[in-house]
Amino acid sequence: MCQLLGMNCNTPTDIGFSFAGFRKRGGMTDSHEDGFGIAFFERSECSNNDKTNDETANDSTGLRLFHDNRPSHLSPVADLVNNYPIKAMNVIAHIRKATQGQNCLANTHPFVREVWGEQWVFAHNGQMNSEFIKRCQRLQDNGNASHCQPVGNTDSEMAFCYLVNRLKSSFKSRPDDKTLFNFLTTQCRYLSANGLFNCLISNGRWQLAYAGSLLFYLTRKAPFGEAKLADDDMAINFGDVTTDTDKVTILVTVPLTENERWQQLAVNECLIFQDGDVIYKDSPSQRKFLTVDEGIAIARAVGASV
Repeated sequence: MCQLLGMNCNTPTDIGFSFAGFRKRGGMTDSHEDGFGIAFFERSECSNNDKTNDETANDSTGLRLFHDNRPSHLSPVADLVNNYPIKAMNVIAHIRKATQGQNCLANTHPFVREVWGEQWVFAHNGQMNSEFIKRCQRLQDNGNASHCQPVGNTDSEMAFCYLVNRLKSSFKSRPDDKTLFNFLTTQCRYLSANGLFNCLISNGRWQLAYAGSLLFYLTRKAPFGEAKLADDDMAINFGDVTTDTDKVTILVTVPLTENERWQQLAVNECLIFQDGDVIYKDSPSQRKFLTVDEGIAIARAVGASV
């Protein structure tokens, strides 16, 4: 199993501080040493004049993507990311502990696919069960999964392709946000019922977070204070580098800082963020929260690790 890191904000922001701690878990403070990836949705001056519907037009962002199959704590690519303060509206990062599929670039998250003229980024931690994998393989062999097929051989990319295929077979064109978010929640719960499934998804405008076991988030806004990393001897006073109108939400598998109050998603809860705020929330009727130790035990029981 792997670990996830996401950022959603209301103004272009760099993720350098959070990433500095997160990358240490890629083989230094933790064992996720089978590569890493990070995707940045940045504001773009490019536009598509054919897109006039504000709900469907997503031409205000461009995507920058980095992958390396070396451990993130040693990776020159990760050094570049830390030394290059990319200002982004949405970020998804992933450090990998390979459980299905060898360590190679094709198996490195996050994965990207086109969906209705948008670039969708997806990262997963967990483990899909063998029955689900066989079902997806049968769909591909029968030609019933033609919209999206895996490039690598991970269960994670297979789950993403399943999700994209379900979207495109269910809707001829992009539905409104409410319909889309409800559909995505239903599909995430289906995937969670067929394995251990935690994920982050973004189209550059919003970011979806789904917790099958462990996922936390933190929203930083005025008045800003100091944050101290748990995995590195580093601290920052965000009051020195922000404005009073900034709002930044960070999502992560296990909290990154030791002096801030992180909120936990309940098991099988889905949240969608835009401009740093929760714009959609679907919680199970009975909310259950796992401790980090319980989440690790569940992951190990299915052959993964956190």
